[in-house]
Amino acid sequence: MSQLSKMHHSRDQWKHKAKQRGKGERYERREKARIKAERDQITQALKASEARVRELETRLHGLATRPKVDVVHVALQLFLEARISFRAVSRVLALLALALGIRKAPCAQTIINWVLRLTIVRIDAARTVRGVPLDPAPFTNGLIWMIDISIGLGSGKILAVLALDAHHHQRESGAPALHHVHCIGVAVADSWTGERIAALLGRLIATMGRPAAYLKDSGSDLHKAVAVLEDDGLGSPCLDDISHAAAGMLKRTYQHHPAFERFVSACGRVSGKLKHTLLACLAPPTVRTKARFMNVHRLFTWADRVLQLSPPGGAKRGSLLAKLRGALDDLPDCKALIKRFQGDAGALMACQEILKTRGLAAATVAQCAPLIDTMPTVAIGQEFRTYLAHQLGIATTLGLAHVGVPISSDAIESLFGVGKRHGVGETPDAARIALRLPAFCGTPTREEAEQVLGVSMGRQHEFTAACTSLTQQRREVLSHPGRLASLAREPDSPHVELIPRPKKWAKNGVNLYTKKRYGNDNGTPLAPPDESTVIENAGPPVCERRALTS
Repeated sequence: MSQLSKMHHSRDQWKHKAKQRGKGERYERREKARIKAERDQITQALKASEARVRELETRLHGLATRPKVDVVHVALQLFLEARISFRAVSRVLALLALALGIRKAPCAQTIINWVLRLTIVRIDAARTVRGVPLDPAPFTNGLIWMIDISIGLGSGKILAVLALDAHHHQRESGAPALHHVHCIGVAVADSWTGERIAALLGRLIATMGRPAAYLKDSGSDLHKAVAVLEDDGLGSPCLDDISHAAAGMLKRTYQHHPAFERFVSACGRVSGKLKHTLLACLAPPTVRTKARFMNVHRLFTWADRVLQLSPPGGAKRGSLLAKLRGALDDLPDCKALIKRFQGDAGALMACQEILKTRGLAAATVAQCAPLIDTMPTVAIGQEFRTYLAHQLGIATTLGLAHVGVPISSDAIESLFGVGKRHGVGETPDAARIALRLPAFCGTPTREEAEQVLGVSMGRQHEFTAACTSLTQQRREVLSHPGRLASLAREPDSPHVELIPRPKKWAKNGVNLYTKKRYGNDNGTPLAPPDESTVIENAGPPVCERRALTS
């Protein structure tokens, strides 16, 4: 190859390389320009977004970035008053976080902790609860204590004591409700006898003073407890709940009535024939067998209304009326019983509405007299008059005959119902229910929310550590079969006991049950001292919590 050819070849290679290099550099310059433009665009968008975020934060702070105490207050109101679950409260707060000024919605477990701490706060404050003083009963705290026992899942039975101002009907226009009462004591034990109930009430009296009266159902154990306190010099008048009293009157009259069992059996058969048919909407309501006469009037009301759907005369074959008549079984033969029972129960229900709403007083008893006269069964009317006269005598003793004394314990029944169905999940454990019952009484306030935040996690753990739930026991035993014996408990040991107690119990304790008898020189006993001069509250009271399990 000549020198000239070599030079042309080298030049062509150089030109090719230069073109390739220039092409890459031009591509790189275009990419750099594009990237720079995109970077500038992204930078501007970022600055705009940051400005928007700052604007929204400014608006959020301007609306109200709520303090934590307000979040606690709202959460407690949603759970205790709106009656939604813990998870639902968390979801509602998350949904309304921007509108409410909440940065982060609390989780369900946090809300559970707040409810438990509210229980601690209210048990601590229970010893300060006082009612309006009663002149005829000057050595009492002016409160009526409602007492009742209920059961949950497990071996324990729940005993609750609620305090209600004796002048409730003078200060409020309606019947006592949950927001009118204060839970001053809750305990769970395997069984409750009159002596054990009296011992618990004695400890409450040592801290809070003697109540003006007790309000209870007709249970024998509660009656025995009041009698034991009376023997120990700590007695107070005892009011009987009007709902249980009326149910007892109906039970004594109709339980052994020859047509009553026939009527109940007929209702059961009618229910089986109507369910899963076009007439299922006419099926009778469910009436529990325990405490049947508390709501058996619903069954009679249903029967009367269903029988009205079948007027006298023929019915076309295959029609709905014919099908209904074929499903009524022996119900038409019970018309006399239905009419009689409705007359008695209707009058009692009307009297209950008057007395529950306005209280038992001379005026309300007189208002019930015409209703009692309309009862078909004279014996029930006489028994109800005797009951009203006895309760009115107690109201007169307390100086409330002109005002109206509370005669219904529906509030404590409602407390048990709410506690068993709200916030317990699939396992209504009696101990867990008891830990939350004080939180359901009253209306949560902002001051209580502040006190909830003041309860430390250590104190909450101390409060609940000894209370083992059934879920925890199930997990432990099923995972470790050898630990079955760990479920055994010491006899007569309480599962849970939440009561206010005085500070330094050993120093301030007073033996409430000792009756010392002094004698003369000749050995004859002296007259017993006047028990009205006994000082019941010695020493400064303070609240202390106790939760015990094995």
